[in-house]
Amino acid sequence: MYQKNNKGGGERAARPRYRDGERLRRAEGTRERAERPSADREYTGNGAVIGRNAVRELLKSGRAIDKLLVQSGEREGALVPLVAEAIERGIPVVETERRKMDSIAGFVPHQGVIAMAAEKEYVTVEDILAIAAARGEKPLIVIADGIADPYNLGAVIRCAEGCGAHGLIIPKRHAVGLTPVVTKASAGAIEHLAVAKVTNVAATVESLKKAGVWVFAAEAGGADFRTVDMNVPAAIVLGSEGAGVSELVRKRSDFTVSIPMYGQVNSFNVSTAAAILLCEAAHQQRGGKP
Repeated sequence: MYQKNNKGGGERAARPRYRDGERLRRAEGTRERAERPSADREYTGNGAVIGRNAVRELLKSGRAIDKLLVQSGEREGALVPLVAEAIERGIPVVETERRKMDSIAGFVPHQGVIAMAAEKEYVTVEDILAIAAARGEKPLIVIADGIADPYNLGAVIRCAEGCGAHGLIIPKRHAVGLTPVVTKASAGAIEHLAVAKVTNVAATVESLKKAGVWVFAAEAGGADFRTVDMNVPAAIVLGSEGAGVSELVRKRSDFTVSIPMYGQVNSFNVSTAAAILLCEAAHQQRGGKP
């Protein structure tokens, strides 16, 4: 997926993408939704961290927690250690009726536990670069250029953290933010990944290039990602579910890279593409060869 763009390379070294019809439900192991948009909008920013894995990682992160809501009659099984840790840390544990918990969670499956936490603070792009420097590593950054589905963004966050990325950059507009759905979909990974929110993704790409970071736009028609040298300070741009990487961002990127497709479909889900590309970049940055 990556082909060197000789324009705009600067002076960097030449080195070679409610229950009443709105509740989420399961059918044959697949989530189906009657209506999703109102839930995503209404519950954005309420501080709810939903589900056992997400709450477990929140407790590990040390972020301030106001209280732990546990569904009435559910203090057993996998919830026991979570409740015990909350009590040990002096976090109030409140038994709550399921109907209220469903409402707080925006009708996302909560597995009987919700933490009400202080909002996750956004960082700056400079902070992300500083994290890489503090670790003594080449920056590995993910840029989400307009991802609208919270489940996709959550999965991308999980991939990024699992591959050792130093941060995620998301736009302020025309994209999903860090909603409770995103938090749950990340399975707690969001607690360990720095996230910056920017006004203009294209301008951010230019700033990263000036800081010595090479930018790889994941799009069709690029170079095979397996042949590209990503053992450099790298930012991987992942586009929206429908339109992909915006044209302006693609043009300002150093490379366009693609994942070869051999079946009938013409692209992977954005989170799947993220996993493939980030694994390769992490491998190369740790001494592997393209």
